[in-house]
Formats: sequence, C-alpha cells, structure tokens
Amino acid sequence: MKLDSFYKNTLILTLSNLTTGILKFVFSIILSKDLGAEGLGLYSIVMPIYDLFCFLVCGGLVIAISRKTAILTSNNDYLNINKLLKVALFSDMLWSIFVALLVFFNASFISTYIIKDARTIYSIQAICPALIFVALSAVLKGYFYGVEKAKIPSYIDIFEKAVRITVVIAIIDLFMLKEVTTTVTAVYIALTMGEFISFIMLYVAYRYFRSKHRINNSIKSEGSGQILFDMLTVALPLCLNGFLGSILTTISTLIIPRRLVSAGIDYSEALSMIGKFSGMALNITFFPIIIIASMATVLVPELSKNLSQKNYYALEDRITEVIRISFLLGLATMVICLALPNSLGQLFFGRADLAPYIVIAAISCPISYAAAVTFGILSGLGKQKEILINSMLISIEELILLYILTGMKSINIYGYGIALLIANATSYFINLKDIKKTCYIRFPFIDIVIYTLFSVLFYLILKIINNVVPNDLFMIKNAAIIALGFTLFFFSEVALKDKLSS
Repeated sequence: MKLDSFYKNTLILTLSNLTTGILKFVFSIILSKDLGAEGLGLYSIVMPIYDLFCFLVCGGLVIAISRKTAILTSNNDYLNINKLLKVALFSDMLWSIFVALLVFFNASFISTYIIKDARTIYSIQAICPALIFVALSAVLKGYFYGVEKAKIPSYIDIFEKAVRITVVIAIIDLFMLKEVTTTVTAVYIALTMGEFISFIMLYVAYRYFRSKHRINNSIKSEGSGQILFDMLTVALPLCLNGFLGSILTTISTLIIPRRLVSAGIDYSEALSMIGKFSGMALNITFFPIIIIASMATVLVPELSKNLSQKNYYALEDRITEVIRISFLLGLATMVICLALPNSLGQLFFGRADLAPYIVIAAISCPISYAAAVTFGILSGLGKQKEILINSMLISIEELILLYILTGMKSINIYGYGIALLIANATSYFINLKDIKKTCYIRFPFIDIVIYTLFSVLFYLILKIINNVVPNDLFMIKNAAIIALGFTLFFFSEVALKDKLSS
C-alpha cells in the first residue's frame, strides 16, 4: 500500500507538473520563433538574474511555511495558522519591496557592468514588480502545501502559464514588435503580469479556505516574534543554499558569451549558440526531468517518516528504487535524443541546425537525472548541510569547467554540455557517498552491463524505424518513435525486476 501511495502521489504531481512543463515548453517554442536565436540568448542571460533575486526574496519560504502550517494543522490550530500567514505576508512584502526597488534603481548598473549588454536594462526593470508577487505567492503556496491542498497552486500555475503565453503573443502582435530589445522586454512584462495574476488567484483561494477554518479561541496565540523566528530558522539555510547556488549559476550563464567572444566568435553568433543550446536543446533533453522533480517532492516526507521510525529496510529499498528509475529515465531520454536529433529539432523548434546541440546535451542525461534525485534523498534524510556544501562544490566546479572549455574555439558552446556531464557525475557520486553514511545502497555491476546492452539495442531499433518509415506524417511518426523508446525501457525494467524476483 505504501508503494502504491507513493507512485499515486508521484503520478498526480507529475501530471500537474507535466502540464505546466508542456506550457513552458510551448512558451520556449513561441519565444524561439518571436525572438530568434539571438533574442532567445538575450532572454536566457536575463532569466538567471531574475531567478537570483527570487531566491533572495523568498528562497526556502515555501518549505518553512508548509512545515509550520502542517504542524499547526495537525493540532487544529487555525488561530496561529492565520497569524502565521499575516506575519509572513507582511514581513516578506516589506523585504521584497526593498529588494525590488534596489534592483529597479540599479538596473542600468546590472545591465552595463554585470550582464554587459545595455539592451537588458528595460527587461530588468520589468521583472522588479514580479519579485514582490513571487514572494507573496511563495507564502500562500506554503500554506496550501501545509494543509494538503497542493492541487490549488498547481492549477493556478497551469492557468498562469497559459495566460502568460497569450499575453506574450498579444503584445508582440498588437504592437508589431520586431526589434530584439523591445520584444524581450515585452516577454518579461508578460512574466510580471502572469505572476500578479497568480498571486491574486492564490490569495482569493486562501481567503476562501480560511473562511472554513473553525477557530479554537482556547488555544494560546503565539507571539509574532516567535512565529517570525520559527519561519526564518527553516527558511534562511535553504535561502542561503539557493541564493549562493543561483549566484554561481548566474555567473556561469554570464561568463559563457564572454568566453565565446574571447575564443574569436562574434557576439551575435555567441548569443545565437547560447539560445540554441540552453534555450532549445536543453529544453528538449531535460523535459522528462519533471518526473524526477515530482518523485523527489513525494519522496522527502516518506524518507523522513521511515528514518524517524528507524525502518531502514524500507528506506534503503525506496532510495535504490528511485535512483534506478531516475537513471533509466535519463537513459531512455539519451537514446531517443541520439537516435532522432534532427527530427527532434525540427519537431519542436522547426530548426534543422539543432542536432549537434541535442546530442551533446543528451549524453549527460542518465547521470544528470540520477544526480537530481539524490538531492531530494539528502533532503529527506535531513542532510541540509551536505546539500549546501555539495551544491557549492558542484557549482564552482561547473563554473571553472565552463570558463576553460567554452573559451576554446574548437570546443566553444559544446563545453557547456561537457561541463554538465562532469559536474553532474561529481554531484551524483559525492551525494551517494553522503547517502551511504545513513543507509546501505548497492547497484550490482551486472545491472549496468544489462542496461548498456539494452540501450544499444533500443538505439538501433529506433534508428532503423526512423530510417525506414517515411516522413509523410512527420509529427505522428516521431511522436510514436518517442513513445516507443520510453515504452521499451519501461517494459525492459519490469521484465528485469520480475526475473530477479523469481
């Protein structure tokens, strides 16, 4: 029953995240057509700045609020839940406004001296109001997760992404935007409008569910200072981890165009290469990682419960299982991308020049997917310190690799893919080392050999089908081959498990 419950919750969350991911993917396709490769590259180097300040205004807040809310809910203490939300919303509103104003009035400095592209100044100013709405929405999302109403923010997120796509298309078509600077700015204005709509809907939903709370006046009200302290105790370490990691990611993103230019590549061409790799190829190869993220979310509370009950058998069995599934999903993705690189570029972005980018990005998928789930495992085991240290080490390693590899003209943007492979491999092994300090995890060498042989076989099958079947029905053909690729790996894993159990 536990197994069924785990995968049922994972499936529900995956379907929700998958819908959101599809909308994001559609959004990236629209952007690639409206912005072009250079505009998408410009969009891509502003987004890490936005993510960085999002971490600063609300990093760790969702988890902090959800944990506190869950504890209070178990005691039917809705009086202090309401007070928690008031304190959190008020304090985070003040902090986010301060950060937003700081960013707005320093947009020129950020665009000129940090990004080193003056065309981004209006985009940076456009995201400032969004920082406020994101911070307030984080508080409300934490509340819904805490009272086990996770579907509410999921539905709202889906609606917000759909609205954002509509607004972007409407603004670009209505004002007939063609110039890169104004078009990218319009996209970030749409982002801000979407975050505003998301916050309003979350707040309306919160007020609705709050009206159903039965307040027990006999319960003692906690002090505002104590509530704020409890919230910050959980949020600050997670915020520090996310913020420092985001800083290093931002530096990595900003350093790539400069290193490509230093290698003798024209700046516009460098932006185009970044747009093709990070804005298109990575979106294709890392789209299925949505499943891993959903699994990790469901995994954390289950591991925490098993650990507290000292049920190490269930703990080890679940960890081994999710790592195996993550690796197989990455392996399936890699094989599909290696077999159909040209078709995938044409299918999703209508471009015939993405194949080499997709191939180099796909090679890291198996280890990247497995590494991603290990962070969720460490979180479930209560190893926040290890997460912080490992994340910093990996980010620094990736930064160094990007600086060296992308500065070589013979490697150029492909250094991004090589850096991903090495950094994620390092991440997987050092995370696994920390996991093994709590429980015993073992992967037989024979399994690796079997999965390798399966991968070669399935690659040949997909390649043959792709070459034999005509392109008359291009979309149906490639969708069927992609579905077949994942299905082959799924049934091979089921057959292997049945063989081992018998």
